[in-house]
Amino acid sequence: MLTAKATIFRWRLIGFLYIASLLFVLFQGGKTSLMLFCIFNVLLVYLVFGRWSGIAQVSGERRLNNGASTLTEQALVAGTRLEVNIDVQLPGIWPIPYVLVRDRLVAQNGNSVPFEASFVPNYRRAGTINYMTPPLERGVYHFESTECSTRDIFGLFEHKGTFQSSIPFSVYPRTAAIREWRQMQRGFKGPFSTSASRSSSKETTQINGVREYIYGDRLSRIHWNATAKTGQWKSKEFERESLPRMIVMLDRYLGAYENKGQFELAVSAAASLLDFGFRRSTAVGLISVGSKHEGYAPNASADQRELMLKHLVRVQADGEQPLYRALRQSGSLAGGGSFVIIVSPQTGEETIRAMEWLSRSGVVPVLVHLKREEETRGSKVSDIRSGEWLRLLRRSGFTVYTIGKLQELPEALEGGRV
Repeated sequence: MLTAKATIFRWRLIGFLYIASLLFVLFQGGKTSLMLFCIFNVLLVYLVFGRWSGIAQVSGERRLNNGASTLTEQALVAGTRLEVNIDVQLPGIWPIPYVLVRDRLVAQNGNSVPFEASFVPNYRRAGTINYMTPPLERGVYHFESTECSTRDIFGLFEHKGTFQSSIPFSVYPRTAAIREWRQMQRGFKGPFSTSASRSSSKETTQINGVREYIYGDRLSRIHWNATAKTGQWKSKEFERESLPRMIVMLDRYLGAYENKGQFELAVSAAASLLDFGFRRSTAVGLISVGSKHEGYAPNASADQRELMLKHLVRVQADGEQPLYRALRQSGSLAGGGSFVIIVSPQTGEETIRAMEWLSRSGVVPVLVHLKREEETRGSKVSDIRSGEWLRLLRRSGFTVYTIGKLQELPEALEGGRV
């Protein structure tokens, strides 16, 4: 509204000056008044035709780059910065002194980050701007329409144009590479370790493909041809008689998390466990109970992996039910002999009831417990409180891993530290 009023005022001022210069020519006469009137007409023509400068039909293309390769629908990892390049093309021939480009990146939660840059068009009436985004959080992002604007040389009037060149992209949660989890291979020591061992996969002698080399693989397992072609160590992947089933349960109870960072740790830990399972050709499932009941039955297909990762990109801590009640609603996904890995910061009786209920259901429950800030600082009071329920779980034969950072997850699983 203020811009429109200012534009009207400026046109009225120009009209007043034009009439004054015309009257000056008619009543005063002479070369000075005529020259002043002619100059004013030339400037007026320039201002009027600036409306058809071509910027209203501006076009452009946005290119995204994460420092390695240009992105299309490929996802990024949380914490990385994105380089954005915008190529702008202006139609027409009317001279434009500069172009101001405004861009806006919008996240799935509604938060937006504005960007602004300018360039001087070259002789082809084109230009390029680039900028870097701040470190991006997990989620789905898209760009709004890009706005281009310019002003005349006097700065009196602004002309605008927009174009749409949005490429939605996803930012996946951070993951930690888990090289080995020996307890999963030999079966967890618990009430149902025998049934779990019978459900574990056994490799045959039939080669089923090639996978990344894992530290500790025997020389006989190395795929020398693939290693020579790629320049990286590759190992043989053998077919399995039966696939083990691993289900990751992500606790989304809002009241359990101290802050957003702790929930991001839970999502990253769940994503790391899923990634490990798929790399080991394991049938992996996911239980996620929040405002909506969502779950994925164990499967080893690539489509299943993509579905679960897309779910983790958008998931939020919006659950209203504690761990035990959430598990009771989703227990049908966990078949007998499955490994159910709970990722949760909850403690006390709620966690004990959940683990015991899973144990009675014929599965092998494992808890990845997320430390609270007071536990991370080593408070003596918190150590006493946490030690009570932890000791009770361990005396009952349950496996519990405690982590405070994502980097601690591989160390805990690979080294068997609980």
